[in-house]
Amino acid sequence: MRRVIVGTAGHIDHGKTKLVEALTGIDCDRWAEEKERGITIDLGFAHLEADDFQIGFIDVPGHERFVHNALAGLGGIRIVLLVVAADEGVKPQTREHLAICSLLEIPACLVALTKKDLVTPDLLDLAKMEVEELLAGTPFADAELVPVSSLTGEGIDTIRGKLLELAGEHETQADPTRPVRLPIDRAFHLKGLGVVITGTLVSGGVSPGDTLVLHPAGSTARVRGVQVHGSSREEADAGERTALQLTGPDLEELERGMQLTAADAFATTTSLVGSFTLLPDAPKPIRGSTPVRFHLLSSEVHGRLRPLAGPLAPGKSGPVELRLAAPVVAVRGDRFIVRRPSPPITLGGGQILDPQWHRRRGKELEGALKALEDGHDETLLMWVREAGEAGAETGPLARRLGTESAPVEESLARMAGEQLVLEVPPGHGHGGRWLDPAAYRRVAERAKKVLESYFRRERLAKGMSKAEATDRIFPGRASELADVYLSWLEKQKILVVTGNQVNLPGRAAELTAEESRLESRIVEIFAAAGLKPPSLGEVSQELGAKPQILEGVVRYLLERGRLARLPGGLVISGSAIEQVGRELQEGDWDKFSVGDFKDRFGLTRKWAIPILEHLDSTGVTRRLGDERQVLRAKRS
Repeated sequence: MRRVIVGTAGHIDHGKTKLVEALTGIDCDRWAEEKERGITIDLGFAHLEADDFQIGFIDVPGHERFVHNALAGLGGIRIVLLVVAADEGVKPQTREHLAICSLLEIPACLVALTKKDLVTPDLLDLAKMEVEELLAGTPFADAELVPVSSLTGEGIDTIRGKLLELAGEHETQADPTRPVRLPIDRAFHLKGLGVVITGTLVSGGVSPGDTLVLHPAGSTARVRGVQVHGSSREEADAGERTALQLTGPDLEELERGMQLTAADAFATTTSLVGSFTLLPDAPKPIRGSTPVRFHLLSSEVHGRLRPLAGPLAPGKSGPVELRLAAPVVAVRGDRFIVRRPSPPITLGGGQILDPQWHRRRGKELEGALKALEDGHDETLLMWVREAGEAGAETGPLARRLGTESAPVEESLARMAGEQLVLEVPPGHGHGGRWLDPAAYRRVAERAKKVLESYFRRERLAKGMSKAEATDRIFPGRASELADVYLSWLEKQKILVVTGNQVNLPGRAAELTAEESRLESRIVEIFAAAGLKPPSLGEVSQELGAKPQILEGVVRYLLERGRLARLPGGLVISGSAIEQVGRELQEGDWDKFSVGDFKDRFGLTRKWAIPILEHLDSTGVTRRLGDERQVLRAKRS
């Protein structure tokens, strides 16, 4: 069955609820107070099924005090049924509701001139002229006007027929790329059923057994049952008034404005940028940060609005930044309304351009706003640039757009083919991440500078450790892509990776004549000392070498295995420590104690313990309590 949501709009006591009842047979006034006072205080709901159409009605309050309730119901509607009483004509809430519907870009409008039975033909003509004048200059200038009487039934069939015609043109279309999103407009407890929430399903489909995320709390809720207009269903689809029986959250945890969504599909925010239109009858221009009440779908939160392109005059449009006091779920393309907190009036509204806004200044701000206004591809590219050297992941990008990941992947893959972005190759544990080519160029330039600077200082180093290179070349979250960057940089011959060492292409450490002589003498001294070598300070004194030069040559020998550094910083001959390992592996010991080791090699504890720890770390021995086990290679 095809679906569409119709929302009523209009001044208090102009007959909205009676008209819906005449069309559907359902009385939308649910509360005793509404019955007693004869006005709609909160949202009312009804439905009508005809010609393979399911038309859901949201009857919104008309009184100024209840406009915030009205706004909770206007999200998701496709047709506005503007109700104007023929005996009273256009009133303040008529104008405000129409302005709100225009700002929300509701696609279609039908005008019902109610209470026809109470006026003469001349007064009816005057009411028509007044409404036509009101609609002129709005998106609904061509809306049809139908005189009607809910009391006598005159015009009801005509209204119903017109609504069905509009429904055929503006029905809600299923979009498989949009995840489940249900703004809550009511939450209550039903005996025997437990917690129930209602709302208009914005996107996706919901079935019993589904687990959804409750925002902004972040908790989960399991769907026990689904109803659409009072009938149990196996699935509710986008564009339907939906009631869900939930397990998980208590009633006290639920309130209007929260959203139930598919897991990992949406994110909350308190910082947004949108295109905004200030209504022509706004009391004054908006020049700086202004307190507002922000309405999006069923949510309503306090915040501040700030124009980003200079003061905003009444009737003008421009980009604005919104800082909210509480988080909401928002995606690019959402429509919003802004009202003044006190005295309460509607200031204007617009469309979200970026729901996860990061403040910018100057040319960076101008560039970001231009990209956001230019369209889908430019926005994605801007968000990838914004992510910098860490890259942008597909999931967060999809959440900003309110879509599944697949279409985002497709768009970015196409851009990668055009060399507008770089795709992180699969197999590195970072699938679905994208980089700005300029970010890669910055990394490449930094890598050259870091390595050149390092090897100017450490001329005799065999290479720079991969760990140190990662810390210095790839700051912050960019380090998650270190292997990817290193692979790309190596292919471009900017660096060379060998094991755990990073080097410049073609570079090799070369000793000067003086360093070569010093190298030979150091090796001789440590080889002669065997397992009881001198300290580096003693070697420096014996050779009369400058400490800095000696340290460089020693590091050169350590990297090539001619010397070995033991735990605690002690240095020993590489050949001496290798000889100890060979003797243990070729000897008859399977296990031995520290005392046995000391006696066999004539060592003090000062040297025995570091040597044994070194042998443990190189796989010659393994510590077993107070003993060591000799590890021998298995013979084939």
